[in-house]
Amino acid sequence: MGLARFVAGGFGCGAAPIAPGTVASAAAALCGYALLLLPRYTLSLAALAAILAGFFAIRAARADGDPGWVVIDEVAGQWVTLLGLARPSLSGVLAGFVIFRILDITKPGPVGWADRQPGAAGVMADDVVAGLMSAGILWAARSRWPALFG
Repeated sequence: MGLARFVAGGFGCGAAPIAPGTVASAAAALCGYALLLLPRYTLSLAALAAILAGFFAIRAARADGDPGWVVIDEVAGQWVTLLGLARPSLSGVLAGFVIFRILDITKPGPVGWADRQPGAAGVMADDVVAGLMSAGILWAARSRWPALFG
């Protein structure tokens, strides 16, 4: 397995026999929780790195369409989602995971539009948009229930 395919496959998560996108999102949520324990900019930089690395890895791996094994987009989207939290909390990370997966699977509005874009940009864009929407929902929930959502 080449480096591009390894990165595009979410560092091995894409090889999961069942629901590789959900496996990658769960792994990213756990890593994201740890990143939230570090200085605030760490998660932001990790999300940006995942977006850029994912785009280039998908292109280099010559992935046609959005095959199930390409899950770096879920990692990036999950980390973008967690930017809606001010601090790590299990309830916040779990809520972020669930919200992101719902938006990523159902692809409402702008998520669906982004998903229809061609090439690596489209593969990455729908998850980044779903992550941005999820972060906004988490931010709103945190504003209403700060003790619960960090």
